[in-house]
Amino acid sequence: MAIGRDAAKRKQREETADGDARPPKLARNQAKKLGKKKGGAAAVVAKAPITVPTRPAPRQGAFSTALAGAAPVDGAPEAGKVAFGTQGAGAFKNKEKVLVLSTRGVTFRYRHLMEDVLSLLPHSKKESKMDTKSDRRVINEVADLKNCTSVLFFEVRKKQDLYLWLAKSPDGPCVKFHVANVHTMAEVKLSGNHLKGSRPVLSFDASFDLQPHTQLLKEMLTQVFANPKRHHKVKPFFDHVVSFTLADDRIWVRNYQLVVPPDKKRVDPENASLVEVGPRFCLNPIKIFNGSFGGATLYSNANYTSPNAVRAALKRKAASKYSGKVVQRDRRTEHKAQNSLPRNPMEGLFQGNDGGDEDS
Repeated sequence: MAIGRDAAKRKQREETADGDARPPKLARNQAKKLGKKKGGAAAVVAKAPITVPTRPAPRQGAFSTALAGAAPVDGAPEAGKVAFGTQGAGAFKNKEKVLVLSTRGVTFRYRHLMEDVLSLLPHSKKESKMDTKSDRRVINEVADLKNCTSVLFFEVRKKQDLYLWLAKSPDGPCVKFHVANVHTMAEVKLSGNHLKGSRPVLSFDASFDLQPHTQLLKEMLTQVFANPKRHHKVKPFFDHVVSFTLADDRIWVRNYQLVVPPDKKRVDPENASLVEVGPRFCLNPIKIFNGSFGGATLYSNANYTSPNAVRAALKRKAASKYSGKVVQRDRRTEHKAQNSLPRNPMEGLFQGNDGGDEDS
């Protein structure tokens, strides 16, 4: 009996080694059903090829197809992707993040402007207010802790002058703007409206390509205001336009909504119209530095006049108007003293100076 049990176990081990992990009794029964010999191993079923489901391409909106340009050529790597295939197709690569903060003492209008800019940048991170006496280079450390590559720093002076620092952290460059003609969304109350977090179409004036410093400004503004593709807070379509126009050595910023009539095709950009949303503001570049919040000066605007100089000129003009009135009064008094009129001989003729009665 022991020899029979050992033979059965040895036969079971041989069948298991051949690749059949089924019990011997179950294998014999299935072999009989398939018409095979008694005790033979079942046919080995070929393994089916494993198919990996491919990730479908993200569906783009109505204007993304019409305004994004022609489709890429077959075999050519798409912009923002690695050609040699180290990353998967459609992998998120653009890690641009913007740190937005302001100084203490910011006014309500400038604070609302900062909130409007934050609503246009879903890939931004807001930081608490910074002391006015602190070193601005500390912002680079805050940006490093927040994993941000760009900084928008709203600096308010004398509770009336707003300066915007646009910096690439931590190596630079950095641009200092004077912000004027500020109109927030709540202030203008325009009829335009677009979805929060959608991707904008950036429109730059042709004048940006004429000079080196304007080309640098265009590139920095593009990196900050262009929402990264496939960001978890960004909608994958376009429904508004951010316009940057260069006039009088200033950058005029406007935000418009793309509107299509209900009876028109949304894929045709010729049917679209622009309705302003807001905010409105003007950027006057002052200086461009090599580093982040410092370094060598790459560009200086010779036509820039500080707000303090403008206010001082207005005060001098008002003071000169008053001083001019004082000078004219002194000249009139001196002229009267030097050119006095002679005494009229007929003066006092009918006033009774001789002491007689006028009625007699």
